[in-house]
Amino acid sequence: MKKLYPDAKSALKGLLKDGQTLAVGGFGLCGIPEQLIDAVADSGTHDLTVISNNAGVDGIGLGKLLANRQVRRMIASYVGENEEFERQLLSGELEVELTPQGTLAEKLRAGGAGIPAFYTRTGVGTPVADGKETRDFGGHRYLLEHALLADVALVKAWKADGAGNLVFRKTARNFNPMIATAGRTTVAEVEEIVPTGQLDPDQIHTPGIFVQRVIVNRTPSKHIEKRTTRTA
Repeated sequence: MKKLYPDAKSALKGLLKDGQTLAVGGFGLCGIPEQLIDAVADSGTHDLTVISNNAGVDGIGLGKLLANRQVRRMIASYVGENEEFERQLLSGELEVELTPQGTLAEKLRAGGAGIPAFYTRTGVGTPVADGKETRDFGGHRYLLEHALLADVALVKAWKADGAGNLVFRKTARNFNPMIATAGRTTVAEVEEIVPTGQLDPDQIHTPGIFVQRVIVNRTPSKHIEKRTTRTA
């Protein structure tokens, strides 16, 4: 299978449709597939459900999709850095399902592993539990959470080979491995492509079986959400 595409637009050709669910890797602005997000923004696709730890910031990352009014619903954990997100949420323009961070990670991992649901103590006794099934195990109350799958998953990795095996770098690993497995079609944006067989099998984080398309972005932006400086 040919997995390497020349650019983000060609890699997403034929994949995007109105009303889809997208899962997008990253934590804040660390490890976001910026060129793939830009290609979604340029596509004009709308009425999207987006699964991501957060919604980027205004004008960067998923913030671009929000500004374009392409997102109908967000499933996220942390949303405090985006004023447009706040405005749309408070005005009722955007549906939001806030999910505890660990629960969100496990919902994605379970989806990729073929596990339809799981029980967790996180969220019991809070609004997170409203309308959800609970059960007692070992004297504790647990909440049933359902797995998440996406029509298209967009992830950012450090290296890939021709087979689509992925290696993530340091904190950019964050949500990317779980999201890579939870997409029915997964597109990876990488900084370096190497010949198949060059990656140490013990260092591969996501096997190529989960990845259908790859693009190379050799000069990714290194955004800082909040820059703090001090005088000596």
